[in-house]
Amino acid sequence: MKPTDDKPYFLKGVPVPETPLPGEDPKPWKQTSVVGKPLPRTDGYERVSGAAVYPSDVLLPDMLYGAILRCPYPNARVKSIDISVAERLPGVRAVITGSTPGADLKWSYGDGVSAKLFDPHCRFEGEAVAAVAAETPYQASDALQAIEVKYDVLPFVVDERKAAESGAPAVHQKGNRVAAPTKYERGDVEKGFAEADVVLEEEYRTECELHTPLELHGCVAKWDHNQLTIWESTQGVYAVQSKVAEVLGLPLAKVRVIGHYVGGGFGSKLRAGKYTVIAALLAAKAARPVKLFLSREETFVTCGNRPPTNMKLKAGVKKDGTLTALQLTVTGTGGAFPAGGVSLVDWQVRDLYTCPNVRTEATDFYTHTGPARPFRAPGHPQGSWALEQMLDALAEKIDMDPVELRLKNIPLFSQARDGKPKYSSTGLKECLETGAKAFGWADARKNRSASQPGHLRRGVGMAACLWFVGGGGPPSTIVLKLFADGSANLNMGASDIGTGTKTIMAMVVSEELGVDPSKIFIENADTGTTQFATPSGGSKTIPTESPAVRAAAIEVKRQLLAMAAQDLKVDASRLAMKEGSIYISNEPSRTVKISDVAGLKKRGVIVGVGYRGPNPANLVVNPFGAQFCEVQVDVRTGEIEILRFVAAHESGRVMNRLTFDSQVIGGITMGIGLASTEFRVLDANETGKLCNRNWHDYKLPTSLDITENITSVPVEILDNEANSTGAKGLGEPVTIPTAAAIANAVYNATGIRITHTPINPVQLSLLFSEKPVKG
Repeated sequence: MKPTDDKPYFLKGVPVPETPLPGEDPKPWKQTSVVGKPLPRTDGYERVSGAAVYPSDVLLPDMLYGAILRCPYPNARVKSIDISVAERLPGVRAVITGSTPGADLKWSYGDGVSAKLFDPHCRFEGEAVAAVAAETPYQASDALQAIEVKYDVLPFVVDERKAAESGAPAVHQKGNRVAAPTKYERGDVEKGFAEADVVLEEEYRTECELHTPLELHGCVAKWDHNQLTIWESTQGVYAVQSKVAEVLGLPLAKVRVIGHYVGGGFGSKLRAGKYTVIAALLAAKAARPVKLFLSREETFVTCGNRPPTNMKLKAGVKKDGTLTALQLTVTGTGGAFPAGGVSLVDWQVRDLYTCPNVRTEATDFYTHTGPARPFRAPGHPQGSWALEQMLDALAEKIDMDPVELRLKNIPLFSQARDGKPKYSSTGLKECLETGAKAFGWADARKNRSASQPGHLRRGVGMAACLWFVGGGGPPSTIVLKLFADGSANLNMGASDIGTGTKTIMAMVVSEELGVDPSKIFIENADTGTTQFATPSGGSKTIPTESPAVRAAAIEVKRQLLAMAAQDLKVDASRLAMKEGSIYISNEPSRTVKISDVAGLKKRGVIVGVGYRGPNPANLVVNPFGAQFCEVQVDVRTGEIEILRFVAAHESGRVMNRLTFDSQVIGGITMGIGLASTEFRVLDANETGKLCNRNWHDYKLPTSLDITENITSVPVEILDNEANSTGAKGLGEPVTIPTAAAIANAVYNATGIRITHTPINPVQLSLLFSEKPVKG
């Protein structure tokens, strides 16, 4: 294929940056030509046309279908299993239990806690008991029903508040407390409260949210002699490889994991599940490939959640808006095994606003429920729900605007980290001011303060946030190839979890080399062919991978200029690149097309390897944000309509404006779920079972629950110290303040403070009956 004028390999009018000398760090980009533009996804056609092969699309010759038999009780011991009938059913090719040779395996949950792959003591509903592989999914389902299991059903506790009580059924022999409470303290909290003009105390609760990404959890497993290949819907192929190799006792080199596409994860697919190992065991016993994807009902009980939290927050403030003290106590549960039930819930209280006196205490309890998994900004939305509502309550007491109160307490360094390091950039102030202006905050507050007759009441609210990571970091290795015709191949191990990672990496290459992003082919997420990468999560993928991609592109450019220098018979330091050509800086008439460089034509390909360097010493790289919303509440029915949202987020350099705005819309949508529609319903008193295990009963927000009027306002502060591309994370921070902003808006509309999620018509109607809203 030859380049043409209408479809050039190189972008016209795009000068590329200078190449640093070997060993030098690249200078920060100033004005960029490609990075930051709203480019559509490089794989957009594949995704929307159905050509993209997700793991759940994989079909192999002679493939069987796997299924897992799960315990129907929250706490039970397996007394016996009879698989004889299931083994004789038509189409059944393998049945395994914990007593099957090779299946008596250890499964680690971390923190020194482990169980069996098929644990005879099932501590939550949905625990794996046995598994089958058959010719069709229907035959596999029939085989599960034919397995006879006798259980010793035991007492259970599924509410962490009851698990903390004396005499509650014990989840583990050592009791229901996961560990000693996690404590943090700075300053003198009692002194801080004594100095305050106003002290408020309130209890808050957020209900449990369940993971339910569009693509179900699962994989396809295939053995070639002793080499295992897995096609997994995962956020990190190397994390899956490591876990499977550990459990099966295999060398890493014998486990290949492929996950080019993933249909949503949000933290629930950062690691392998038991289903991955079970699929491998079934494939080994049947000597045929096995596809094992969970049902939607299974994912609800086994694939993680955002843990419920119970918070008591006490806060003190002076009349001038100075925060004097914050004290937070938290209890929660990560389920039946260590899973971070209260992890990071207190971080907003510790670090978001300047406050000299802070004390937090968090206690995690075991319950007979499925273990939690990271869920978009773990812990932070729960903490924000309490802190941001408390800030508004304090502002009202001292007769100060909520935005002004927050602006009075902007931090310039991380108060909660050892040594109190500075932030590489701090955009909280700009987010508050820019967002308020874009929203028309002052006028909106003034208009809402007037009496509103009738049953429809409007209110506005806001909340701010930081995300405790989002700066990325090593390791990351990128291999970039520039071919003789000017096209390129980018090789990286990171997953694109739907955030446009591949597109942004192509844009970074284009920025440095001028290659049209559509002419850059990207290999990713395959432990057999791509470079090592940590899982894509924590809003760290772009700031982790993009500096390594830039380094690889710079290395390609260095070699290319050295080759062109031989053709033009000048020193490489005198050369520059533009529009697919290399020219002498002070003699622009002397030029050579990149595709005509003799060395490149002779070699056929130039290979550049880039690595991610360390993060800056003694600095913290965190993104910040502020959100503003307007709601309308029907005080007769309790229905809430979200009218508009403005989200101002500072995440360093905007790498792609289109994907930036998409992340904002998606993050707000998820935050609306926490605020108003999503909560786990357990039959806590009778059976302990999950009651809403489907999309009909578990209410994800739909187009009727959100608003099309979502305005993304990037606050682009060029962070030249964060990394060589200046990027910080965005995906997680956008979800953090959303629920609290909605709660503050509902209070502004009705005068009723909702401290317990979700804010839905049922809860509001009950509150309105107790405390009628006056006109």
